[in-house]
Amino acid sequence: MISDRIQVLSESLTMAITALAREMKASGKDVLSFSAGEPDFGTPEVIKQAAIKAIIEGNSTYTAVPGTPEVLKAIQTKLRDENALHYEVGDIITNNGAKHSLFNLFQALINDGDEVIIPAPYWVTYPEIVKYCGGVPVYIDTDDSTEFKITPEQLKNAITDKTKVLLINTPSNPTGSVYTKEDILALAEVLKGTDILVCSDEMYEKLMYDGAKFTSLASVSEDMFQRTITINGLSKSVAMTGWRFGYMASPNKELMKAVKNLQSQSTSNINSITQKAAIPALLGEANDDIEMMRKEFEKRRNIGYEMFNNIKGLSVIKPSGAFYLYVNFKELTNDSSVEFCKKLLEQKGVALVPGAGFGTEGYFRFSFATDEKSIIDGINRIKDFAENYK
Repeated sequence: MISDRIQVLSESLTMAITALAREMKASGKDVLSFSAGEPDFGTPEVIKQAAIKAIIEGNSTYTAVPGTPEVLKAIQTKLRDENALHYEVGDIITNNGAKHSLFNLFQALINDGDEVIIPAPYWVTYPEIVKYCGGVPVYIDTDDSTEFKITPEQLKNAITDKTKVLLINTPSNPTGSVYTKEDILALAEVLKGTDILVCSDEMYEKLMYDGAKFTSLASVSEDMFQRTITINGLSKSVAMTGWRFGYMASPNKELMKAVKNLQSQSTSNINSITQKAAIPALLGEANDDIEMMRKEFEKRRNIGYEMFNNIKGLSVIKPSGAFYLYVNFKELTNDSSVEFCKKLLEQKGVALVPGAGFGTEGYFRFSFATDEKSIIDGINRIKDFAENYK
């Protein structure tokens, strides 16, 4: 009864763990969850007021499929002023979150057997969407020694005559690693002379620490600009997860026409009120709120980094972005990450996401997008669990 293509999809492990933790809490159990990739801050007031104004003024009708002229212009301005990316308005489309952007992109690009290079660890959704579209994920394994970033040599060795896309996420979910301008230029050199496209997921760009600077992949050269599809949104940096605002930009007219055609026959335009609310965020009116959140996340990161590295058998690199710690427990046990996290949840009431969900064993992801007290309490529980691990 069920289609073959839908059966290739697996449930999101992050969503499954988060749901289980909520169920346990609802039943009265003492559970601390560090599994969700969602800021614990409220949406900034300027955005909420823009949404309220849009409702009062009756902005509740269909819009053009890519978005209103105003929101597309705001995205264009943001990409130009903040990322040195000069797109035409027609090169941009809004989507129902960046996950929707990725889905539309790969539906428009991938034929059966096309290969998509994905560095591991990876966000859980990447390979699932590729497989659903008939593509073949080709993983490049990384670890702590390279800060979970692929090297030019690894990229060169992964390329075949079937390679269609390289997918890069910077800052990374789940590791928080950031590709510097020099890193990107080195990878770009490998791609020169090929027809390989680059999908650049830049959702966490505003959450950078220790003075690190963010570089959009498409900004490093004209060659990279032409081959790169930039994907971004407001969920993480502006605490708008439930508003569902993502966007995609590419100078490839044929590709963008295909994406718009697909969206016109599926979701049509995204929420009209969300489009109005997004404009002040895109134009910098929530920057003070973003900086407040960024500073708090950096403080929490530092606490988590110090505490985890003082637990025997655990270690973690200091991430330059996002709001995750990708903790290595290989010295503690050879158990699978799923088994490790299952025991931790059962024995200590701490919910984490196993590294298996991100394509690597021997790690777990700890989200510090929660309050400081919970972080300290949670890591102390993990410490007690690790010291008595069986």
